[in-house]
Formats: sequence, C-alpha cells, structure tokens
Amino acid sequence: MSRLSGSLAAFLFALAAGAFAPAPAQAAALAPAEVVQKIADDLANTIGARREELKNDRDKLINEIDDILLPHFDIDYASILVLGQTARSTTPEQRSRFAKAFYNSIAHRYAEGLLNYTRGNVRVLPFKGELNDKRTIVRTEVILDDGKTIAVDYAFRKSSEGDWKAYDVIIEGISYITNYRNQVAAEIKATSLDSLIERLETQGAKALESMEKKQQGGT
Repeated sequence: MSRLSGSLAAFLFALAAGAFAPAPAQAAALAPAEVVQKIADDLANTIGARREELKNDRDKLINEIDDILLPHFDIDYASILVLGQTARSTTPEQRSRFAKAFYNSIAHRYAEGLLNYTRGNVRVLPFKGELNDKRTIVRTEVILDDGKTIAVDYAFRKSSEGDWKAYDVIIEGISYITNYRNQVAAEIKATSLDSLIERLETQGAKALESMEKKQQGGT
C-alpha cells in the first residue's frame, strides 16, 4: 500500500472502514457497482465544495464522511471477519464496542487525507457477470497522481433486508479484512480483546498506528 498517494490511501481505507461502523436503518437499494460509484461521487461533491470549511472542522469532516459511507456497509459481518476465531467467544456487547472503536480509530486517522480527494480517482470497471444472489465483487481501478493505476476490488454481500453492502476491500490482491484480522489477532494474543477495545477507545488512531507498525515489524 505504500505505492498509494496519501489522499487515495485515505480514500480506500475510509471506504473500507465504513464496514466497521453502525449503518442507518434504511439505505438506498443500489446495485454493488452503483454503491461504489455513488460513494466516490458523493465524496468528490461534498469535499470538493466544502474543502476549506471541513479543513477547519475535523468533527464536521468525520460526520460528513460517515453520512456518505455508513449506509453501504455490513457492520456485523465485517466485524466478525476481522475478529476471526475470537468472535466465537465474544459477547454481542464486545463485538459492538470493538466495531465502533475500530471504525472511529480509522476514521480519525485517515479523515484529513480525504480533503485531497478529487473526482476521477476511481474508475468502476464493467461488470463481468459474477453477481449472484448473495455475494459479488466490484472491480475498480484507482488512478494515482502519476497516472498509474492499481486494482482495487470491493467484496459485497446482500443483507437480510435485501440491500447490497460492502464488507471488504482488496488492494492489489491484499484483503483489508485479512490484513487487520492478523493485526487484531496478534494484539489480542499479547493482551486481551477487552484491553484492545479499551486501547482503541482511549487512544484511537495512535493505537491503530501502533498495531500497524507491529505488523510491519516496527517498534
């Protein structure tokens, strides 16, 4: 992921991060590819029109990002996947606290990067017929500042209400869910799930950054 520019990396992480936050009770019934395009367009429209205002109001920036992202992600499924085997022994309260704390950590860390997001960074590729009744993949190309492109796929799952919601982002073959599941598993093994949740709740982005550095072999 080091090949991504700061603004595009922020966009991709924020888009994936929405999977870990509570969604409103109702969301528009869109096809998966339409969901990805709508998010990209809404981010460009909102941030493009209000960049200076949002630059000076972090809370408002995060709220705007939430309004765009949250209706389109499956919190329950994504959080269970990130927790992996640990999810089997968790309580509903633990899963809920983890989902909220993890999302907030990511949103706070990458929100500023979205201020540089502009229209045209994401190209949704033509549908290839992989859609079925329950799951599908939306393939896109992200255009970097130097004109190069990278492959970014979004995994979707149909909710019990019949809406398509994303739960994973795969960047050049690397799954967001798998990447963070490894980090979370290592953190829980070293301490405990409750300790991890508390650290995310109190330290937020700093806790997330520490986890990522450990995963990369840093200190």
